[in-house]
Parts: sequence; C-alpha cells; structure tokens
Amino acid sequence: MRLQGPNLRMTPEGDDRERLVCGDCGFIVYENPKVIVGAVCTWEDRYLLCRRAIEPRVGYWTMPIGYMELHETTEQGALREVWEEAGARAEIDALLAIYSIPEISQVHMIYRAQMLSPDFAAGPESLEVMLVAWDEIPWDDLAYPNVRWSLEYERQMRGQSVFPPRGRPV
Repeated sequence: MRLQGPNLRMTPEGDDRERLVCGDCGFIVYENPKVIVGAVCTWEDRYLLCRRAIEPRVGYWTMPIGYMELHETTEQGALREVWEEAGARAEIDALLAIYSIPEISQVHMIYRAQMLSPDFAAGPESLEVMLVAWDEIPWDDLAYPNVRWSLEYERQMRGQSVFPPRGRPV
C-alpha cells in the first residue's frame, strides 16, 4: 500500500529536527521561514500608507509589504508590493531594516524608497492608500510593530545616504 506523499513526522537520518517525510520514497519537506519584503515609500515629506483589506489586521495601516515570490530579488519584490498594494511606482534607495521574527518564522527585509510621482491607488489588498505627513501617521492604528519600527528608523536616517540596516528592536 502506497502512503502517497510526505505524511510521516520523523527526524531523518543525519538531521537534528523533526520533518515531514514520504514513507514511500524518503522525500523530505523542509519548512523554512518566509521572506517578507516591503518599502517605506515617501513623496517629498509624506509617507505612503495602505489600509489593509485582507486578514490579518483588516482596517489597520501598513507600508506596502508582503511575501516575496519565487524568482524575484528582494528589491523586485518590495517594488512589486508597492505597485500591487498602492498602485505607486518607486525607486529603492537603500536597505532600511532586516527583522528576524522567529516566533512566526519570518524574515522581513524593508527598503527605503522614493515614489517616482505622487500617483497612487488602492490595490485589491488595500481598502485605501494615503500620503501623510509625519504628524498625521495613525500611530494607534498601525497593523504591526515592524511598521512603526520602519517608519521611525526611516525618519532617523532621513538625509543620510549611508547607514546600517536596522535589526529588530529589543
């Protein structure tokens, strides 16, 4: 009788952790962290924010951000997210932050980017999109801590062309 694919949880020989393994052929499923890419985009002194239209955190504000796709660079993924979620075109300036978030098995790579024009429009994953001044950012309605971390670090590094990417704050 065939087991039809990976359906056994076991520690493969030579490994140090439990994996999903096919009992027929020995194929091992390696579950690895997801790479999340995004960008803090600005137009002049304003920040591009998107109100989420999808779970989790529907109705909360974020920068354009999402899962990296196969066969794209992290930069391409960040710019794709800017287009998909905010209908905006941007140019990446620098890697702003790398956040390792092991409790949800994710690595976030956030870029600093300048919009190529002030044009934007809500994509299918956004209820609305806006360009806001620093003092207009809806701080109490941000979707995740990484949004605040990234906005604050971009503000600190504003005007600097060389700086280290920020890691996850303690």
